[in-house]
Amino acid sequence: MESLTLTIGIVASLLVFIAKPVWWLVIYCVVMAWYPNNLTIKLGTIDFTACRIIILALYANLFFRTSLLKGFKFIWLDKLVLIYLAATIVAGATTTRSLSAFLENRAGGIFDSALPYFTVRVILTTKEQYLTFLKAVLCLAVPLACLGLYEFVTGHPVAGPLRAYAAWGAVGTNQIGDMRYGFYRAAVTFPQPIMFGLFFAMLGPACVGLSGIRRYKLLCGVGIVFMAIGAVSSLSTGPLLVALLAGGFIASYRWRRYWKPILAIVIVMCGTVEIISNRHFYDVLGDSALKGSAVWYRSRLIDVVLFEGGMSGHWLTGYGIGADPGWGPKINSLRTDIVNQYLAVLKNYGLVGLVPFLAMTIGAIKKLVDAYKATILDSDKWLVWCLSAGMFGVVVGSMSVCLFGPPVTIYFMMLGLAGVMPRLVWQANRMIPQFNANALDKNELF
Repeated sequence: MESLTLTIGIVASLLVFIAKPVWWLVIYCVVMAWYPNNLTIKLGTIDFTACRIIILALYANLFFRTSLLKGFKFIWLDKLVLIYLAATIVAGATTTRSLSAFLENRAGGIFDSALPYFTVRVILTTKEQYLTFLKAVLCLAVPLACLGLYEFVTGHPVAGPLRAYAAWGAVGTNQIGDMRYGFYRAAVTFPQPIMFGLFFAMLGPACVGLSGIRRYKLLCGVGIVFMAIGAVSSLSTGPLLVALLAGGFIASYRWRRYWKPILAIVIVMCGTVEIISNRHFYDVLGDSALKGSAVWYRSRLIDVVLFEGGMSGHWLTGYGIGADPGWGPKINSLRTDIVNQYLAVLKNYGLVGLVPFLAMTIGAIKKLVDAYKATILDSDKWLVWCLSAGMFGVVVGSMSVCLFGPPVTIYFMMLGLAGVMPRLVWQANRMIPQFNANALDKNELF
């Protein structure tokens, strides 16, 4: 199976060398979605996925065959991404038992996070490129969702024969064993149903932005229906919550002017629950989207970690990657299932990693706010709003799901999209006669 992985990596890399830059991102996403990332090439103790091969080809093109890097401007968000990655290395180096194994892990993490992030930042320079990227994501997601629906109903894994060769994750070939509500949890080419569902839940909201442009309404409408089917077919709590949060954010577009009083009402309601109830506000909010046992476990995990000494003695640099903090028995569980991205970062890297992670996320949100304020065209406002909805869904939904595998790459690509959005808006605004380019330049939007 290593030969197949190598072949796909080489063929995709050759396509990168002959395609236009925006299609490099599309090729990368196609392989990420359609070829299992747990099928690898082993070079000693290092696992090389097809996507990691492609990203090398992509950067070879950037450095030696284009002039895109000459126009690249380093922004604070870029620095925050690098600071976060550096912080994880510093924190992890103090807790690991095998420094060489840890550095291999972090090197792989950089391939799957920082490199895709900067690829998006460098390549996407115009609004048309961004629209092309969204259309391509919709087109590759539709047949993937159809396969998810097939697994959802029949329980026959589409990529079953490949599972026996997986370097990690799902094994077995005959039947999907995990069922909920009488249906099977689809995973298709992803190692785990949660990853499969997150693919649609994270990228789908941004694609809704195409509906603001008349010629793309039909494509967007059909594509989003299948995006929803893909997310639902995973039958995973985390992705469904992310999708619901993003959908609610999109639906609130017409009331966006009243965000301040709405936010104030939410804060007051949460505070009231804390004061007059014997439950935390996140328990009550979770009840509206999750089943009871899922809510209890997630809220109990937060209590154990933050209020019952779960991080005692490990607040600074965490427990380390792969270490079991022993929280499971306190939640009536044999093992610790960290279904919270923020607690996962805290467990792995302590506050040294969590603070930069939060700063990086806030930096991306700030870029989206700047882009929205700078928009002139309604269609651009809608594009920014829908990408912001995806970020909102992930940021809040990460309280209920831990990002791992391809969703980590998607998350960093979304950060990259947030980083380029002010520039895309500026480029679009330049076509409007009354646009004052100097005003936006002084505001240093990008």
